[in-house]
This record gives sequence, structure tokens and C-alpha cells, in this order.
Amino acid sequence: MKNNKTVLITGATGGLGLSIAEIFYKKNFNMILTGTNESKLELLDSKFTINTKIIKCNLAKSEEIIKMFDLIPDEFEGIDVLINNAGITKDNLFLRMKEDDWDDVLNVNLKANFSLCKMVIKNMVKKRWGRIINISSAVAKMGNAGQTNYAASKAAIEGFTRSLALEVASRGITVNAVAPGFIKTEILETIDPEKLQAMVKNIPVGRVGDAEDIASIVSFLASDESSYITGQVLHVNGGLTLWAI
Repeated sequence: MKNNKTVLITGATGGLGLSIAEIFYKKNFNMILTGTNESKLELLDSKFTINTKIIKCNLAKSEEIIKMFDLIPDEFEGIDVLINNAGITKDNLFLRMKEDDWDDVLNVNLKANFSLCKMVIKNMVKKRWGRIINISSAVAKMGNAGQTNYAASKAAIEGFTRSLALEVASRGITVNAVAPGFIKTEILETIDPEKLQAMVKNIPVGRVGDAEDIASIVSFLASDESSYITGQVLHVNGGLTLWAI
């Protein structure tokens, strides 16, 4: 049976975004999926054939975000669930980091979330129902050498999540964040096996996570059953951040 709610998932071409899209597709949501990789977007188009709009969008450019919303079909009747999943890394030690690398990461990982929330929030207020789910990272709590830009963007997202949650809670809108640890995605596959094994030793459950571990939590936060949860950061990392202060 068709779901009358619409979800917008950014970064849908990555492993995590794809898993999130799959679970919402099974629940018969209308879906808007965004990304920048044309070949991967074509694969999404062939995979999700019903009630789905695929849109190429560079989230670093505010004008492209505005144009994206012009392309959303009228029959979708606005965005009910926003999943700010897209993110980039441009790692380097701080002494070597270029200002452009700092700006690029914060533009996609933080400013784009601001722009997207601005575009959807009025419709959610009008409906008196909405779900905003921001993807953070364990790095926001733990820090990571070589990722001052990325860690700063994710820590800022968590503060943004809590503050926006306070502003819209009375309107039937919840705002939460999910902070993954080490998850089996394309990025993890590039890590040297010995280094990965050493990383796993620091995870209390003794394994890296699956993308489905994150997608299931995101799906729950988008549901009616999560209506009493807002302004929270859910750490899904096998206990990794238990070591953090």
C-alpha cells in the first residue's frame, strides 16, 4: 500500500544513503534521492522505479538546493521526512589544511543542512508533523587527528540538532541526530586490513557496523513511534565512544 509521506535523502549514492533509501522504499514512501555522481544516480533510477525522484544536486551550492526543490513533483505534497545524510571529508593535519578544504567540508556537512531545513520546515509546521534526522559521527565526540574540519562540522550538527529541536517541538516536529562509528561502506574498504583490525579492537562489540544498523535507527526516528524523542544524538558504534571522555 502506498505511503502518503515523502522523504528526502541526501547523499543517497553512498553505502549508508543507499541502505536508508532501501528501507524507506520498502515502506512505500515517496522518495527524493540526491547525489552528485551521475553513474550512481542512474543506478538508483533503475533500482527505485516507483514513487521516486532522482535529482543531481551539489549541496555546496545554495542555488542548486533551491533548484532541486523546484524539481520535486507536486503530487509529493512537500517533505515530511528530511534525512541529512550527505557528507564529505578532506582530511589533513591542521598545519597543512587549506582554507578551501575547511570551507568545502563545512559547506556540505553543515551549511547545506541549514539550507535544507529552511526549505522544508515551513511545510512541516503547516502540517504539524515532521521528522528531521541529521547524520553526525562518532568523531564529533572523540575527535580524530587529521579531521579538524570534519569533526567540527559534525559537532556543530549536534548543537544545531538540539537547538532546532527546542524551536519546533511544539509543532509536532522532531529533530534528532544519528552518530555512526565504523560502518562497512566504501570508505572503510580503503583502509589497510591490519589497521582496520587494530581499530576493531577498540570496539567493545568486536566488529564494525553494517549500513543497515544505521538505516534501521533512522527509519525508527522517522516513524510515529519516535514522537517522544527529540533533540537527541543516538550513538550507533558498538560502544566505541564509551572510551571517550
